[in-house]
Amino acid sequence: MEQLPSNCRQPPALGSSHLFADNLKGFLLAVASSAFIGTSFIVKKQGLKRAGATGSRAAVGGYGYLMEPLWWIGMVTMIVGEIANFVAYIFSPALLVTPLGALSIIVSAVLAHFILKEKLQTMGVLGCVLCVVGSTVIVLHAPEEKTPTSVEQIWGLATQPAFLLYTLSAIAVSLVLMLHYSPRFGQTNIMVYLGICSVIGSLTVMSIKAVGIAIKLTLEGINQAVYFQTWVFAMVAISCIIIQLNYLNKALDTFNTAVVSPVYYAMFTILTILASAIMFKDWSGQSASDIASEICGLITVISGTTVLHSTREPEPPSSSDLYTPFSPKIYCHIQGNGEMGKLKEDDLLSEEFVAVVRQDHFT
Repeated sequence: MEQLPSNCRQPPALGSSHLFADNLKGFLLAVASSAFIGTSFIVKKQGLKRAGATGSRAAVGGYGYLMEPLWWIGMVTMIVGEIANFVAYIFSPALLVTPLGALSIIVSAVLAHFILKEKLQTMGVLGCVLCVVGSTVIVLHAPEEKTPTSVEQIWGLATQPAFLLYTLSAIAVSLVLMLHYSPRFGQTNIMVYLGICSVIGSLTVMSIKAVGIAIKLTLEGINQAVYFQTWVFAMVAISCIIIQLNYLNKALDTFNTAVVSPVYYAMFTILTILASAIMFKDWSGQSASDIASEICGLITVISGTTVLHSTREPEPPSSSDLYTPFSPKIYCHIQGNGEMGKLKEDDLLSEEFVAVVRQDHFT
């Protein structure tokens, strides 16, 4: 038999074992990342509670948590988890790493149950499961990513009209949420704070991917630090991360942790897949079954989010909320015979009202 030329010979079996080893590394890193991130939600929330007990809460714009050591422990834990997740993307494809992010929801929910005493109702548990299942279906049927070979190539993808339109839309939506809706509805609607985190987060992932590829190429001997695009992507990533952390702290300080984790994960996953599909054109060539699966996954996530939000347990009032004023419909008065009584607003003009209304001050 004629021997094949050296450039046409099949690669040795070592290549497949090397690929398996890389995937195993990515899998273990992704699992570790979920454990660290899920734990960080709980530790940071405890730090926020301690800071809020002695000063202004993060939910109302306070930054006292920056002086709380427990919050910094949670912050370091989250950074370790994010770094592990970042490295996992270098070794393994996104289709393997991203679904494992749902493990952080399970970790945070279990820890919140035992440590923070935050319990979900039966329907809330179902909503959590729906969010995880729907997000996993979307990720598993998402189009495969095409790995760029240089930062300049990523810059070309980032400056194409379609992705520029998405970027401008994301910035516009974030500004509207931050400037208009956050002061008015941030304390009552969980979608405001998490919407900001998720929209900005999709831009964070795109810029972090660029920085990760630059680091990987540089380690392989192709220096990417000489290109200004690398530093632009790095500055965008840092700015987006700071915004995300600020509003994530507000969400954790305002709402139940067991609800924040799955809702944030679901919204973040959907927007990140959308941004990646636009930037890398991964959507082209998808089969009808994959598209139908993604739509079903999206509907599942929306349903789970609705169930979670409707069954959310209210947060206990903070120390600053202990002295809540009486309802404007009911007033306390002292009648002429010295007996205490209640008088509705409609009865204020009644002839029987001979009381002197007194305001008591509690210390």
